[in-house]
Amino acid sequence: MSHKGVFILGIYVTDLTFRAARMPLLGETIAGSAFKMGPGGKGSNQAVAAARAGAKVIFCTRIGNDAFGRIARATWETEGIDARATVLDDQSTGAAHIFVDDKNGRNAIIVAAGAAGTMVAADIEALEAEIAASAVFVTQLEQPLAVARRGLELARKHRVITVFNPAPAEPVDDDVYPLCDYITPNETEAAALTGITVSSVDDARRAADVLLAKGVGTAIITLGEAGALFHSARHSELVPAFHCGPVVETAGAGDGFTGGFATALANGDEPLQAVRFACALASLSVTRPGTAPSMPTLAEISAVLQVAA
Repeated sequence: MSHKGVFILGIYVTDLTFRAARMPLLGETIAGSAFKMGPGGKGSNQAVAAARAGAKVIFCTRIGNDAFGRIARATWETEGIDARATVLDDQSTGAAHIFVDDKNGRNAIIVAAGAAGTMVAADIEALEAEIAASAVFVTQLEQPLAVARRGLELARKHRVITVFNPAPAEPVDDDVYPLCDYITPNETEAAALTGITVSSVDDARRAADVLLAKGVGTAIITLGEAGALFHSARHSELVPAFHCGPVVETAGAGDGFTGGFATALANGDEPLQAVRFACALASLSVTRPGTAPSMPTLAEISAVLQVAA
């Protein structure tokens, strides 16, 4: 069988983004500088990133029969994503509160998965043929872990490359790690999974070694403006980020990285080349507001890589 494209299991939420000089204290109300509503959710963001980067994308999720669900369907149609979304009448579509610091673009997020939080293994089992035909399978931790595990199992069964983005940070059963060809945590997530505080590249290497010992094929730890550490049993290399302009907002950058990495792998790039492609995508995304709306096109990514060559 010829394996093509990227299959993504995850959630959609509508992002409600507030910008302010600082986070309010409990019991305090402060004035914000801006508000914006738009499409989000790690899985959906990764699907948008992959589609804009040139991949054929199938996205599996659940949404509610409501206004936010209509935003989701319009987003996927616009981006050319083949969405396999079960619509529930008794559940609301997920939403996310995103605080963005006016000074540095850093963020803090609260996610309520809504309908997508009710996903079960049968949702992904119904799409086994689509997984089998894909080149790369991607999932995260915003939907139930049991569903992510089942998706990884099916992908492994059909020799499809597996990419696990363990976000948001939470404990992961030991039997999940051997199902992962690649794992893409950020510093916080790597620390949560390994118990090692990641504040330097050397710390990231130690954390990556723990992940390899758990059965992961290759650990790729994203390090913000420093880039990403590619770490396998045979090779360890820091791939630097690209300077594409002032940082406006970092929300969604990790999603862009994972979506870009999966796209490059699906296109046949070597893993290190795929990390470089993903770094270029993420570096562009942080220069723009929003999560899914900040994802660049293939032409924009290619231009950054060409200049840096």
